[in-house]
Amino acid sequence: MPRIDAEISRRAALGILGAGGLAGLGFAWPRLTAQDIPGRGDDVLTIAILGTAQDEAARQGLVDAFHERHPGIRVRIQAIQGNDWGDFFSKILTMIAAGIPPDVVNVATEGTQLFASRMAEPLDEYVLRDADELRDFFDDVHPTLLEAFMYEGSLFQLPTDFNAANMYYNTEALELAGLERPPDDWTRDDFVAMLRAMRSANTADFVPYFWTNRLFGGLVPWLYVNDTSFLVESKADGGQWFWDRFYPGERRSGGYRWLEPNADDPQVAESVEFLRELVAEGLGTRPEEGGGGALVGLFASGRIGTTPAGGYWVQGLNDAGMTADGFDVQFFPRWRTQRHQFGAAGYAIMSTSPRKDEAWEWVRFTASREAMELAYPLPTTTPTRRSMLNEARYGTTGPAHWQVFYDTLDRFPTTGPIPAPPQQAAVETALIKNISAAVSGSAGGVPRALDTLQRDLTQALRRQP
Repeated sequence: MPRIDAEISRRAALGILGAGGLAGLGFAWPRLTAQDIPGRGDDVLTIAILGTAQDEAARQGLVDAFHERHPGIRVRIQAIQGNDWGDFFSKILTMIAAGIPPDVVNVATEGTQLFASRMAEPLDEYVLRDADELRDFFDDVHPTLLEAFMYEGSLFQLPTDFNAANMYYNTEALELAGLERPPDDWTRDDFVAMLRAMRSANTADFVPYFWTNRLFGGLVPWLYVNDTSFLVESKADGGQWFWDRFYPGERRSGGYRWLEPNADDPQVAESVEFLRELVAEGLGTRPEEGGGGALVGLFASGRIGTTPAGGYWVQGLNDAGMTADGFDVQFFPRWRTQRHQFGAAGYAIMSTSPRKDEAWEWVRFTASREAMELAYPLPTTTPTRRSMLNEARYGTTGPAHWQVFYDTLDRFPTTGPIPAPPQQAAVETALIKNISAAVSGSAGGVPRALDTLQRDLTQALRRQP
C-alpha cells in the first residue's frame, strides 16, 4: 500500500485507504467545524491534538519553549474535539480527504497502526541521524514503550506518556472491610474476596468493582492476566537497526501484529464468564451503566471500591476532592500470569506534510525533559521518562504507592499495548457490542456472544491495508 504523499481529494483518499473505504474501518465522514480546520496556505507547522480550546491554550508554554529553540519555525496547535480517539482519528481522515491535513498528529496506541500503515512517516532516518542527541531519551524510557510504536520494522512515534491498567482502590472502603493493602502478587481469588468483603461492609449503593466496556481497562486486562487475548498476537521481524543501537541486548521485535481473531479461545470464554459472574453477583457494574466521564466523581465520593486505571487518574481524583490518603494503587491481580495492559501516546509526522524536517524538530523536542515537564506539570498522565516519576510529583496528590506506575513495566516484562490493528475502530466496536451482551445475561449467553464476536472480528480483519 503506497503512502499518501500529497494533499488528496476525498475520492483519492477512499482509493488509497482501501476498497472498503473508511466505513469498512468503522469510520464515518464526520462534519468538520471551523475550529477543526486550520488556515489554508499558512507557512505554519500544524499540530493536531484531541482536545478543546482549553487543551490548546495549555500547550502554549510548550509552543513558546519550542519557538525559543527554533525561532524560524512557526507552530499552531490545533485542538480537535472528539468523543474518543476513534472520533478524533475519523476527523483527521476527513481533513486529509478535504486537502487540509495537519503536519503532526498526537496519536494514542489505539491509532498507531492505522496511522503507520496509511498516513504517517517513519522516523528511522531521523532517529539514526540524531542518535547522539536522542540517547538521553532512550536511556530514560522503557523499551516496551518503544516496541509498541514500531510497525513492520520501523519506528513511527516517540512515546511521551503512557498509562498501564493498574488497580485503584478506595482506602476507606478497604479499611471498613477490615483488610490491608493487597500484596504485589495477589491473585484473582484474592481480588474477589476483597470485593465481597467491601460489599458487606459498605452501603447498598456501593459498587465494589467498576469497569468500562472498552479496549482499555475493560475485558482486555482480564484476558492478559489469563494469558490470552481476543486477537492472536504475534510480532513482526525487523527493527534491529533500532534495538542494536539504543537498547543493546534487548530481544525485541519490529512491532506487534494482530492479524487473526481469537474469540474462540476457551480462556477468552473463561475471562468473559468471570466478568459475567462478578456482574451477576453484584460485585461489578454492568458495563453499560456508566463510562469514564462519571467514574472519577463516583470514586471520589466513596461509592466505588476498585477500578482499573492508570496514572491519568491522579489529578482528576484530587480535583474531585479526594485526599492523597483516600486512594491507592496496586498491580492488576494475577491469574495465569500477571501481564498488564498499557496505552501510550506520541506525535506522528504525517506523510502528507511538506514540512517533515520541521515536524521532526517538534517530535524530537517533545521527547526532551524540558518539553515533558512543560507538557505534564501535574499528574494527569504517566510520563514515559522514568526520571520524572518521583516523590515531588506524587507527594502531595498521592497515591502512596505511585511507584506501581513504572514498576509495571519493570516487574512484568510481557506487559503489552492495547491490541489495536489498523482496523481498530471496527475491532473495538465488535468487542464492545458482544461483550456487553455476554456479561449482561445468563451463562449460556457467553458462548453465543463469543461466536458472534469471532465472526465480527473475522470480517473486520479481512479489510487489511
